[in-house]
Amino acid sequence: MRLGRKKIRGVRRVLIRSTNWIGDAVMNTPAIHAIRSHFPSAHISLLAKPWVAPVFANSPDVDEVILYEEKGRLAPVRLARKLRRRRFDAAFLLQHAFEAALIAFLAGIPLRIGYNRDGRGLLLTHPVPCPPAVRRVHQTAYYLNILTAVGLGVSDQRLRLTVPPAARRRAREILSARGVKPDETVMGINPSAIYGPAKQWFPDRFAALADRLQERFGCRVLVFGGPSDRQLGQRIEQMAQRPVISLAGETTLEEAVALIALCRLFVSNDSGLMHVAAALDIPQVAIFGSTNPVTTGPFSDRSRVVRIPEPCSPCLEPECPEGHLSCMGKITVSMVLDAADALL
Repeated sequence: MRLGRKKIRGVRRVLIRSTNWIGDAVMNTPAIHAIRSHFPSAHISLLAKPWVAPVFANSPDVDEVILYEEKGRLAPVRLARKLRRRRFDAAFLLQHAFEAALIAFLAGIPLRIGYNRDGRGLLLTHPVPCPPAVRRVHQTAYYLNILTAVGLGVSDQRLRLTVPPAARRRAREILSARGVKPDETVMGINPSAIYGPAKQWFPDRFAALADRLQERFGCRVLVFGGPSDRQLGQRIEQMAQRPVISLAGETTLEEAVALIALCRLFVSNDSGLMHVAAALDIPQVAIFGSTNPVTTGPFSDRSRVVRIPEPCSPCLEPECPEGHLSCMGKITVSMVLDAADALL
């Protein structure tokens, strides 16, 4: 199972397959850093879907990002042919899908390391066991366990996300265009979350929170969200008694990351941007309902989780069978504001 020293010394070109969701991609970064530390002279390529590629674009641990853009039933075969020409020596499959192992196998990569899940064990040279206990730890540790299981030590579990100066300047330009002065304090709220409404606190409470934050801290409040959240951001703008600035659906992921880096506080549902804020070490209040903060909570000492432990939670359901009034319904604006006070 373990990678011997001879095999490690022979690795010159490494392929890492990232996961497909923004939050998971951010939680991949400690494992990617650990791979770099074990192969400091290797050329490391990271294979990622286009929508998560910006997470790794400025990483010092990655030499290049290869976009997985092929579509259709034969997409894995076409991609494997391209990768075969690159002559990779080793592949670390952080994504546990069968397809990831199939691509690495068809690409002829000699060392293929990843979890023995989804019936792909025979396609891996180093299938890592995945017992129930491993699935109950935080996702950062879950990905790092792939390395420790094959004898690669890990000493640092921190999330890593780099915001280059050009991106920070662009974020300042966006704020300036919305009338935010350079010396004004900005705070962010993120009312969206993928995988169903059970993860989402109520829009009217986010609006009320935006009012309370401005009253308490004299700040400007930014509303974040992806392309499908534009109407949600506009609703919160309309419901808030004080002016808020909705950027939902109006920024790229790179711009959103840089804007979060400028926030004095970030309040979010369990979402990809929650993990972005954690990686940037921004003070954060994370609101949890249907999901489990033990495994997917913000991995940061500067975060507070607000949740109501109900007998049915974490249910991991996309929609609440209790009508969304159980765990999320009991979380008040005052509870979230108190958590923000404790941080700031």
